[in-house]
Amino acid sequence: MNKIAVGMSGGVDSSVTAYLLKKQGYEVTGVYLQMIDDIHAEKAAGDAKKVADQIGIDFNRYDIRDKFKEKVIAYFTESYLAGVTPNPCVVCNKEIKFKLFFDLVKELGIDTIATGHYVKVEKDTQSGKYLLKKAEDERKDQTYFLYNLTQEVLQKVKFPLGDYKKDKVKEMADEAGLHVAKKSESQEICFISDNDYKSYLKEYYGDQVFQKGPIIDQQGNFVGEHTGLPFYTIGQRKGIGLSLDYPAYVTGFNQKENVLYIGEQNDLFTDTLTAEKYNLLHLDSFDEEYEYDIKIRYSNYTSKGYIKVNPDQTIIVNFKEPQRAVTPGQSVVFYDGDILIGGAVIR
Repeated sequence: MNKIAVGMSGGVDSSVTAYLLKKQGYEVTGVYLQMIDDIHAEKAAGDAKKVADQIGIDFNRYDIRDKFKEKVIAYFTESYLAGVTPNPCVVCNKEIKFKLFFDLVKELGIDTIATGHYVKVEKDTQSGKYLLKKAEDERKDQTYFLYNLTQEVLQKVKFPLGDYKKDKVKEMADEAGLHVAKKSESQEICFISDNDYKSYLKEYYGDQVFQKGPIIDQQGNFVGEHTGLPFYTIGQRKGIGLSLDYPAYVTGFNQKENVLYIGEQNDLFTDTLTAEKYNLLHLDSFDEEYEYDIKIRYSNYTSKGYIKVNPDQTIIVNFKEPQRAVTPGQSVVFYDGDILIGGAVIR
């Protein structure tokens, strides 16, 4: 019987993942990774254990709080101090859910894992490479967050939910009698209650780290004072604290001079960006003549564009149509139809 470890968060998606694999005949072990220390984490661990007991599988709980703090929380907080907007889910998937998780379950004699991500993996018959594809439920598709995966990982991971709509997954949980069937969706940033990252940064660093500074408009005029650059992001309108005769948006930063730049809606658009640390999932290189489908944030639709690789291995992305609020630190991700090609970090 094939052994497989399922990352269980205590939510509906990972619970149904474990349930489906058990039904398919796998010898399933549920694994809960304790990343943070609060009442929500304890409840989630309890929910995961209860589901494991319900469906009759082994269950292991690992305390990885130190590693999560080192790899994800430090990256998150340091990014804001450096003037860029972090993407913690991308880093967590790379360093924790598809690296540390593999290392931990190898000690159990297991070399295949599964998660509740809404994506598909298929093996290309011509190249022999594994392709990461968009999920059946495009509203829930999570390929954007998984562009750092490798062929080594893709051949040893299963995503059972890729073929299902979210409503069907909830229905299956209900039919199976899983006690988490009615559980609500998890919050956006798992380690920050209420997704209030500004309060989190203040508590993490203390107020003394955040220096006030000038707000400058597109003509170089001083128009106000900001409360600390980490509290703003490109494209932000609310919370700037200005009263002008036009709607003001954050358009950029000067970290060295501690300056916040604002402008109007039109000032947010650009048709090009530079990115770094790119990863390709199944190709050896970009085709600079090819027109890719490109996303600059998870919630965006894809837009058409071209990719050029510089000698220093940064990439230039040229869009056919201008993009709004391109944000340093976020991910730019490339598709060929429903196939994920890869991605990079916007610089």
